[in-house]
Amino acid sequence: MLALIFATSGWSHLTEPRERAESIGMSPAFTAALGLAELAGAISIAAGLFPQIGAVLLIGVMLGAIYKKAAVWDVGFWGEKSDGWYYDVLYLSAALVILATAGGHWTLT
Repeated sequence: MLALIFATSGWSHLTEPRERAESIGMSPAFTAALGLAELAGAISIAAGLFPQIGAVLLIGVMLGAIYKKAAVWDVGFWGEKSDGWYYDVLYLSAALVILATAGGHWTLT
């Protein structure tokens, strides 16, 4: 599910960088790079190819999103009209689980 969410977001950033750049307050070039990171992370996780590296990419994206919302835009955790950063924390947590579990490999010690 995490891969699907980031794949659609990344695709949107890559195919509509000008429109997406306006909505997030970044340059079109940065927005396209952000989309590439999201899409690469999503594909990595979904395909099981270096999923921990994909998780690190998505963790970076989410830390940036949380910082932008909390520190730059001064949006609270819950925000108004569903614009808070609570979902960002949830996505960050999901990526951390993938990172901490070696990409889904269960180990018993």
